[in-house]
Amino acid sequence: MQNLEQLGQLIKNASSFTNSIIDETSKVIVGQNKIIEKVIAGLLSGGHILLEGVPGLAKTLLFNTIANIVSSKYKRIQFTPDLLPADLIGTLIYSQKNEAFIVKRGPIFANFILADEINRAPAKVQSALLEAMQEKQVTIGEQTYKLEEPFIVLATQNPIEQEGTYPLPEAQMDRFMLKLQIDYPAREDEREIIRRNINKTIQEIRPLLTQNDIIQARDLVKAIYLDEKIENYILDIVFATREPERFNLKNLKALINYGASPRASINLAKAAKAIAFQRGRPYVIPEDIRSIAYDVLRHRIGITYEAEAENIKSEDIITDILNKVEVP
Repeated sequence: MQNLEQLGQLIKNASSFTNSIIDETSKVIVGQNKIIEKVIAGLLSGGHILLEGVPGLAKTLLFNTIANIVSSKYKRIQFTPDLLPADLIGTLIYSQKNEAFIVKRGPIFANFILADEINRAPAKVQSALLEAMQEKQVTIGEQTYKLEEPFIVLATQNPIEQEGTYPLPEAQMDRFMLKLQIDYPAREDEREIIRRNINKTIQEIRPLLTQNDIIQARDLVKAIYLDEKIENYILDIVFATREPERFNLKNLKALINYGASPRASINLAKAAKAIAFQRGRPYVIPEDIRSIAYDVLRHRIGITYEAEAENIKSEDIITDILNKVEVP
């Protein structure tokens, strides 16, 4: 108990910077504090983040802003249909002076990678990104290079229905810890956006954190207590996506093509710890799980044609599961 109290005090002192990030980001981004909180959760738990929304909702600006708040190497890559794997990871170039091939490193060698409109690039480019996302390494020729920590891919995409896009493979989608969905701003928020842009009152962003600050915060996040009852709650939610009939959700059986993978359980626990950290707590409560469940699970549940015909989305399935699974 004493250790938990000490950890609680450490977390209370250390987590104050998360509010500073939200305040600093709000100088540029209006009315998206919940999305910002979840991006910070991904940052603290070392997970890649996919942000989806129609054009014009400041997806790129949001990631740009947060990356600039952390003093680290940052690269923005615009994904296009003619992008090549070498444009991402680098390639071997023959040097006449040295009479040998030398490695020219690509933009992937950074701490924060903004993969802008990720679903506009073909499969070969996605496969090149996959090794970096999963293994935190890149292979060029016969040599493998470790990527420097922290390494996070912040990707934006337009909804799949938009023209000129390629649906991301399920294996790659599963590598994203969180899939966030950004919606239109509220009326008063949009009024503020108009005024800021017309009057040019958008403020400069200042760096608040270093790479080491993020790494140290991650160590504290890992130390947050996860009770066995909370573990069982996570497992019940994930297993309900695979075996809904066991949880009195027989109606979902025909709607789910495949359930969430074990990465869902891992990432739900990690993300919930990051949420608890932001709220200054040394332990996870069920509300932390529920607040991040949609973002961890929405891209990990495959829906059937029957569900699509009835206009049922993965979010509707998650809602049914959260309403039915017993809360500890």
